[in-house]
Amino acid sequence: MPVVLSLNIARQTVPVDYAKTGVTAIDKRPVDGPLEVSPPGPKGSGGSGIHGDLIGDWNHHGGDYQAVYGYAREDLDFWQAELGVDLDNGQFGENLTTQGIDQTHALVGERWRVGTALLEVTGPRVPCRTFAGFLGQRGWVKRFTQVNRPGAYFRVLEAGLIASGDEITVVHRPDHDVTVEMYFRAVLTEADLLPRLLEAGDSVSPGVIELVHKRKTVELDS
Repeated sequence: MPVVLSLNIARQTVPVDYAKTGVTAIDKRPVDGPLEVSPPGPKGSGGSGIHGDLIGDWNHHGGDYQAVYGYAREDLDFWQAELGVDLDNGQFGENLTTQGIDQTHALVGERWRVGTALLEVTGPRVPCRTFAGFLGQRGWVKRFTQVNRPGAYFRVLEAGLIASGDEITVVHRPDHDVTVEMYFRAVLTEADLLPRLLEAGDSVSPGVIELVHKRKTVELDS
């Protein structure tokens, strides 16, 4: 049975020299919950979708299409073996450490009932220098990109309560084949895949849809 193995939040921001804003809230720690989850609003003015969770850079993180970040314990175990270090739940900055469900190959637009909340998969996490600095791994952004286990972002379709131990039920799968893994490759390594993201409709963030249309315009003009 797929479950929320751990619900993780940051209750404070920490000053660091590797983040553009000078602070980070990537260090998420497990809490029992339940905590309320709701749509936070547009990126830039909306933070985390989990009440009580802080974000250090509102321009690049949080907002409706990155309201909740999930990462699979199975993928943390993979990296734990690869890196030769212990990785706790929440150490990749994820709000939901899951067990028993594949996030990498989840479909964009797939809907999960988690606790009493309804979440929708919106895309992958894109690695940044804050992520690398927090883990203390040189070349981390390149390595994380090559392995292609990004975890999934979610928007909140129905507000509710989530706690550690809650069951995860997939209640809807859209009729396309745009996965989190494909989205990740399209944005970072295989730009030719970008037009495919439009198949996922409004489950894709407006910023990425704009990127796709800009690329089409450049191709037509060239």
